[in-house]
Amino acid sequence: MVLAQLGGSISLALQQMNKATTVDQKVLNECLNDIARALLQADVQFKLVSDMLTNIKRIVNLDDIPTGLDKRKIIQQAISKELCKILDPGKPSFTLMKGKSSVVMFVGLQGSGKTTTCTKYAYYHHKKGWKPALVCADTFRAGAFDQLKQNATKAKIPFYGSYTESDPVRIAVEGVERFKKENCDLIIVDTSGRHKQEAALFEEMRQVSEATKPDLVIFVMDSSIGQAAFDQAQAFKQSVSVGAVIVTKMDGHAKGGGALSAVAATKSPVIFIGTGEHMNEFEVFDAKPFVNRLLGMGDWSGLMDKIREVVPIDQQPEYHEKLKEGKFTFRIMIESVQNILQIGPIGQFLSTIPGFSEELMPKGNEKEIQAKRQRYVTMMDSMTNEELDSCDPKIMNESRIMRIARGSGRNLREVMEMLEEYKRIAKMLSNMSALTRNMSAQATSNVFPPQMLKLMGGLQNLMKQMGSTKDMMGMLGGGKK
Repeated sequence: MVLAQLGGSISLALQQMNKATTVDQKVLNECLNDIARALLQADVQFKLVSDMLTNIKRIVNLDDIPTGLDKRKIIQQAISKELCKILDPGKPSFTLMKGKSSVVMFVGLQGSGKTTTCTKYAYYHHKKGWKPALVCADTFRAGAFDQLKQNATKAKIPFYGSYTESDPVRIAVEGVERFKKENCDLIIVDTSGRHKQEAALFEEMRQVSEATKPDLVIFVMDSSIGQAAFDQAQAFKQSVSVGAVIVTKMDGHAKGGGALSAVAATKSPVIFIGTGEHMNEFEVFDAKPFVNRLLGMGDWSGLMDKIREVVPIDQQPEYHEKLKEGKFTFRIMIESVQNILQIGPIGQFLSTIPGFSEELMPKGNEKEIQAKRQRYVTMMDSMTNEELDSCDPKIMNESRIMRIARGSGRNLREVMEMLEEYKRIAKMLSNMSALTRNMSAQATSNVFPPQMLKLMGGLQNLMKQMGSTKDMMGMLGGGKK
């Protein structure tokens, strides 16, 4: 999860408050002091933190709360509301329209991850049904066009650039005109960056902006600069009409909180955050779900959006019925694992589940679990249709196991480990099916959305490895009668 350390510290402060027998002023002050300390350590501006504490204390007057109302919930809601105010400038970004060619220009300092972010932005909209295209107007940095070309080819996004033309304005205009003729509805222009805020950079930006007349200018900023983000964003806003911000490298810097809050202070809405180098490590930024995840409250809408991306509702509905009946085959297991891999980083996905945060995952475990998921896919690719569609693990005799090991290039121990995990998941689903059979169709649908059921096998096993299966079962409704 983004800012996992900050989220873990805030969640711990709330947990300590919830453990208190009576919530009095002392308990409230201790909780708020712990949260303030966590925010300051994340490089959030002191005045913002101070104002937040003042507002919370004004909203939460313990003496005025009627008997019977949940003080803990009222405090948590007040904290959530004030954190949202820090991160949300209250100004909506430009809304793209399908079927109409929109030009989006990216600006930023060199090294901020601008070119990679352009491709991520295009790839995100491509998955949503848009027809994006990329134009490389960065003629200053050696290899800029090669990088964009490589990224665009990998993401299957059309691109335009030149190895010979040195005028970025001409390249930008030619690229935009070409893709408008091809009816692309999202044309992304990548501009040159510099190591410092040189006058030449801003003049070039103005010229490209005047020539292409972008519908939206996006400022890409490196989160590692923390509170300095305010001055950076302000300088760019004074040169071109910055309409939105994307904050990058949020996966590895403790100053990310400072960057987000500083940008919000410029009244520029943060629309995405980059959480890694891969194409799918790119999140829509919405202050309220983001704060909910920081507080350990999860993000149900974000969770279901991620699942819908890889498991359409109408995709192979027979799997839904098989899982409800407790019939779990290797074929279902391999699809579950592949879907989990498509969703993205496991820690990022877990942060959308109430009660979970990346802090719960031992350091280094995410890459290990991701690698294990991939090994399972490789081994199951070496299985026959008979083996994949069987619900009986006894079919896997010694000769079959040896053949799978040879075919996948894995050792016997790894194949046996995969079989044991299959048995554990199958047993868990068998027990769960007893619950679903005793429910009405409507109740079952409410507790187990079809997409969630499809992923359940892999997710439940994943939680088991992390020692959190019980919590996961409660989240899915498995612990309720």
